[in-house]
Amino acid sequence: MWDALTTVSNPGRKRGRARHVKGLRMDLNKGQRLGDGKVRMSWPGLNTATSTGESRQIIQELEADPERKAKLAGARMRRKMTSRRVPALQRGWSGNSLPGTSIGPPDPINDYKFEGFDSRVLELKRVSNVTANLGKIYTTSAFVATGNGNGLAGYGIAKAANMKAALRIAKNRAAQQLVFIERYNEATVYHNFHCQVNKSQIFVHKAAEGSGVKAHRCIKTLCQLIGITDLRTRTEGSTRNIQNITKAFFNGLIKQETHQQLAERMGLNVVEIRRGVPTIVARPQNRPSVKKEDKPKSTDLIFANLYFDGKVPLKKRIVEPFYHKMRPYKLKQFFLYKNRNQRQIQRERAVYGLEPNKEERKIRCLPLK
Repeated sequence: MWDALTTVSNPGRKRGRARHVKGLRMDLNKGQRLGDGKVRMSWPGLNTATSTGESRQIIQELEADPERKAKLAGARMRRKMTSRRVPALQRGWSGNSLPGTSIGPPDPINDYKFEGFDSRVLELKRVSNVTANLGKIYTTSAFVATGNGNGLAGYGIAKAANMKAALRIAKNRAAQQLVFIERYNEATVYHNFHCQVNKSQIFVHKAAEGSGVKAHRCIKTLCQLIGITDLRTRTEGSTRNIQNITKAFFNGLIKQETHQQLAERMGLNVVEIRRGVPTIVARPQNRPSVKKEDKPKSTDLIFANLYFDGKVPLKKRIVEPFYHKMRPYKLKQFFLYKNRNQRQIQRERAVYGLEPNKEERKIRCLPLK
């Protein structure tokens, strides 16, 4: 009966049924000493020494300990491990899982130390391989990315018998495959682009300063390691394949063009609208400007879709609710029409200091003398 409650068969252990068995086990001897009970006894060779100096110890009864029950209850009530609360910024993507957590910088190579680098776990899973001699062999696969937050980043994958070894090897491999990524104003990408690996495809859009990163959780972690602070992406297709998403995002970042490279390739000026004023960002220097008859069509010069390769993000049609055509809803909208946008305007007045405070409102509500 004891074995049935506290153990699991080998086939069941392989299927994960031994996960909650440890919680059923109870140490019935916790807080007690071997050979010590309600009546204190001296057992030479068990709980006392066999001899002290030249005299030999004998079995004898000792004085009772009045605090024995209190000490025993305190030892049994004491928890074996105290749970430590992890700060929100140091947790992973979901619960207590490792993906998304930091595992520190890579190990030093000779005299070079990776100062300022940080490594994040992107994927950690258990894989198996069936051999003719040993049968099914289980190993741990780790996918880790590392970066210094200043445009230098890389990723690596490794397999090992245990989790710690797999994470360490993957982290060091990522440090050996670092690439430098160009950033516009050290905050975002130079242009919108589309990248795809197998069934995972990403549409990347540059964002204004202060917009933040709105993307897949894997891409958001990679942006922290690279140093991208403003970005907006849309992931389509296979959104759970972390390795393909990472490879596609790195391929798109490496292949992006700077404004000067774009001007040299097309022979045209690159103009950016800043606060309603057109400003020349780059102009061709190593080649003559394009003639008017050789100028591309206007449809080919849309900068937002220039690097999408004819791909268009999927935009689902918003279905109008059925009650929008019903008479009670239209009647309610008619009465709310005069108060439309009032809350937004009220916030704007408060920002510019034009909204009266509570005291001024009370004074305005008083009757005129």
